[in-house]
Amino acid sequence: MIDEGPSANLPPHMILEFFVTFVMRTVLSMILLVSLGACDRGSSEAGQEFADGKPQEEGETIESSQGMVGKLDISQRGTAMIDTPFQAPDGSTVRLSDFTGKPLLVNIWATWCAPCIVEMPMLDKLATREKDRLKILVVSQDMQGAEKVVPFFERGNFQELEPYVDPENGLSFGFGSGLMPTTVLYDAQGKEVWRVIGAMDWDGAKAAALLEETLANN
Repeated sequence: MIDEGPSANLPPHMILEFFVTFVMRTVLSMILLVSLGACDRGSSEAGQEFADGKPQEEGETIESSQGMVGKLDISQRGTAMIDTPFQAPDGSTVRLSDFTGKPLLVNIWATWCAPCIVEMPMLDKLATREKDRLKILVVSQDMQGAEKVVPFFERGNFQELEPYVDPENGLSFGFGSGLMPTTVLYDAQGKEVWRVIGAMDWDGAKAAALLEETLANN
């Protein structure tokens, strides 16, 4: 008899979850390799570029002196928010349109995504600094939902961030980047301004410059 392995007796939905998680982790590993390579190449030059405070052109790579690498994308500027539902910390169903009224920064992440985890404390600091002008949503794409995310938040002791979850990965599919982290900025009217695909130094001058154009006009 052929041994089909431990997955042979799993129900179909668990096999699918295992397969999707495996693929996403493989993609993450590739991103990490690229990020580490960028860190090794001229980190002092990258730091100078990051500190000049000038927005970069669409499609250019943003590198910080810490080796964080992301790609600025303005191709969706002016488009409306996607309407996919996700879960608030209290278990209720919400949509991005529920948060219009001031600029909104939406970050999709997962507990198994190393660059995502690096960003979280910085996003929490940003949320604290700019809470009067900016709302930040960090929405987990973990398929286990709150079961996985709530303990992470308890350990992180974040001041402003809250554990929104999207176990169906609706935002990930809606944004269409295929990568995490992906962070999208919307203006107060719910129109996209820009997105960063990959990691970002949210404490840095570059992030401040990219955000200020929108925050100053809302």
